Order: sequence, then structure tokens, then C-alpha cells
Amino acid sequence: MLWYTGEDKMIDGLILAIQFLTRLPIKKPVEFDDKNLSRSILFFPLAGLIIGSIGGLFYHIFSHLNEYIGTFFALVSMIAITGGLHLDGLSDTCDGFLSYREKDRVLEIMKDSRVGVFGVISIVLDILFKYILILSIAGNLSLILALSYGNSRLVISYIMSTKKVSRKGGLGDMFHKSNPKIFALIGGIIYIIMLFLINPIYILPLIFSFLAAEIMTWISYKKIDGFTGDVYGATIEIGEITSLIVFLFLEVVKWI
Repeated sequence: MLWYTGEDKMIDGLILAIQFLTRLPIKKPVEFDDKNLSRSILFFPLAGLIIGSIGGLFYHIFSHLNEYIGTFFALVSMIAITGGLHLDGLSDTCDGFLSYREKDRVLEIMKDSRVGVFGVISIVLDILFKYILILSIAGNLSLILALSYGNSRLVISYIMSTKKVSRKGGLGDMFHKSNPKIFALIGGIIYIIMLFLINPIYILPLIFSFLAAEIMTWISYKKIDGFTGDVYGATIEIGEITSLIVFLFLEVVKWI
């Protein structure tokens, strides 16, 4: 009877987070209001853990053929489960930011559905770099992918809750206005406790993902005076790569 009790509200937040961040076929309709938007922030890291775990599962299935094929299908599965949403944000952000135009023109370029040269290059480099990183990691890849994707979603929950929004009326603005800070904080505390229970050294990739997000914040504030949905997506992609780099470094220096 959980669906008809008070817990239903938190489940609506969970479903909304999964519907927003993935393409998993959850058909339960959820009202798109401030309360559900703010609650969904709590479950962003969980959505990231699910995405990364699915990538790890595909790797282990296809790595029985060879590790190159396993890496390929791990990447394809994670792109498919997100619908390429964050890659699209990265592409639009690079097209806009690297145009070196004024704020209003940058926002116009980012909103344009056409992909420019910088956008194409960013997607190619992003996927290629992830492929190399995943292929280079020798440890528990399923766990590392899950945590890398969980890290980036925790970071974006913090960004959505605390940073300025450049374009009013967009989806990012709706999340920001829902005042999700308390849920982002609770989700962060739970996630960090989980990291310490698994292995305290795993906090380092998360820290560097936050540092990368702060650099992205500085750039975004300078370019467009805040964040948009596209920049959220770009920040997620950068967070994933940052975490994977740090995990690989920790393996190289034999800290994990």
C-alpha cells in the first residue's frame, strides 16, 4: 500500500529523478511541481549509480569477447540510458562558449538545435577519452563506473541548488526555484557516508569532481552569468571524466 501513503511523495521524487536523468521506461505519471522537483534532487546520485552500474554490467557481459568490445558496449549502454542528454548539453555549451560572443548571442547559439564544429569535436573527444579511461582501469569497473556517475549527479544537485541560473523559465530554472537545498544536503550526506563505508579513499574522486564543477561555475558565470540546462549537462560530463581520471590515478599509485 506504499503507493497510497505519505511515502508516495518521496517515491514520486525518485521516479521523477529517474525519468529526468535516464530513459528507463517508468510510466507512472508524476506531477511536475516544486515539491516533486525538490525531492527528486535527493535521488540524483542514485540515478547516477544506476546508470554506471548498467554500464559495468554491459562491460562484464561483452568483455568475455574482449575488453575493447566490453568497453564499447559499456559506453553505448550509458549513452543510450541517458538518451545522450548530457552529451547534447556539452555540445551546445562548447558551441556557445567557444564562439567568444556576447552573452545574449552565446545563449542564442546554445539554444540553436544545429550542432557546430566545436560541438562535434567535444562529443568525439568526450567519448574517446571515456573509452580510453574505461579501457585503462583494471579494478572493479562496475563500482568505479557507478561511483563516477553517482559523483557527477551529486555535484549537479549541488550546482542546481546553489548556483545562479542564466536563462529564466527553463528546466534548470524550475529546479532552482523549487528550493531543493535541504534535499541536496541530505542526499550528499548519505552518499558521502556510503563512500566512507566502501573505502574512504573514494572520497577523492568526488572532491575533484566538485573542484571541476567550481571551475565550470567560474567559466559559466563569466560567459553567461549563470547556468543553463546545457551547462548542467556539460558539468555532468566533465564530472564523470574527472572521477574516472582520479580513480585511474589512484590505481596507478596503488592506493586502491
